[in-house]
Amino acid sequence: MTTALHTSALTSLPLLARGKVRDNYAVGDDRILMVASDRISAFDVIMGEPIPGKGTLLTQMALFWFDKLGPNGLNLCPIHLTGDAPESVVTAAEVPQVQGRSMLVKRLKPIPVEAVVRGYLAGSGWKEYQESRSVCGVPLPEGLQNASKLPAPIYTPAAKAAVGEHDENITFERTVEMIGADLAGRIRDISIAIYEAASEIAAAKGIIIADTKFEFGLDTDGTLVLMDEVLTPDSSRYWPAESYAPGSNPPSYDKQFLRDWLEQVRIGGKPWDKSPPAPHLPREVIDNTAAKYQEALERLTG
Repeated sequence: MTTALHTSALTSLPLLARGKVRDNYAVGDDRILMVASDRISAFDVIMGEPIPGKGTLLTQMALFWFDKLGPNGLNLCPIHLTGDAPESVVTAAEVPQVQGRSMLVKRLKPIPVEAVVRGYLAGSGWKEYQESRSVCGVPLPEGLQNASKLPAPIYTPAAKAAVGEHDENITFERTVEMIGADLAGRIRDISIAIYEAASEIAAAKGIIIADTKFEFGLDTDGTLVLMDEVLTPDSSRYWPAESYAPGSNPPSYDKQFLRDWLEQVRIGGKPWDKSPPAPHLPREVIDNTAAKYQEALERLTG
């Protein structure tokens, strides 16, 4: 693995924003350089320790999926990649911070909706189902278990929150109020189509994509464009098909290992309250999390 990059420090481009994982820099008025750091967040809190190589793995996986789903592949939706090399917009001294972990993308108007698609009942969806037999206002049949496959994928959007705050699950009707019926409907339909296509590709590699979230933006012509990362273990729940069994949480390729450790860690004898600062991550947690990301990429891309 490469040396970990917790925070990029490019001086040749203006910094637009630092997200949970990505540092975004302006390239003129119409492009953005997205640098995937090795930061990791859980429960919407950024950990103090990076996961070495994570940003490179995320970028390679996102590029794999953009290639499969975009104009070169199934062409399900326009994508934000420009096709230009990220290294071409920074100084020679800054190339090591960018190489392998960056995407040069179109500058878009982001839509403030996280497009979440669930094919299986897991995480917060399972908790909600136990209480209401529904998830985000979508009614589901009786008798489902933890990790059950749903009769059909469901769309359960969330409202984007500021860094450090929790995204809020909302109903589809609320997204109609926020962005209009036409755009809300197109995002829902495209998201489900992408999820179904990706699930088929992953299934051929022995991977179940339990759920995922997409982000979209509008270009200057008003075209809907798939943006940010796509179908990485940071935005999706990946399960190995061979160990899947309804009724229990399957082992996963995402940051569930980290989440599980955080759930049981004690600070001053008390559970962590899921607010900053995050607990210090021991080497074992860092190494195991890095290994999960590596395994997911290798299995998916061969």
